[in-house]
Amino acid sequence: MTTPSFAELDALPTEELRERAFHRARERRDIGFFWSVLKHLPDADEAAQLDGAPNSIGPTVDEAVALWRELEGHGYGENEPLLRAAFIDYLQKH
Repeated sequence: MTTPSFAELDALPTEELRERAFHRARERRDIGFFWSVLKHLPDADEAAQLDGAPNSIGPTVDEAVALWRELEGHGYGENEPLLRAAFIDYLQKH
């Protein structure tokens, strides 16, 4: 499987990029990627107070996905360009 080009990935909607990047990160058990994305969401301050937050010891991929689902549907806000870049970068590197 060849890695899509930047232009091919950039043409995708943000939600498609997120789905692909999250799928890849789940396969790799890459908790760091999930937390790096979650801290840039508009409701990240609230998320930090939930169980399994990034400052807790030993967060898991499942906790990160659960946290994402808690925040899902709230939109990306002004951070959408940053998140798109993070998704594209992750997909091209991994």
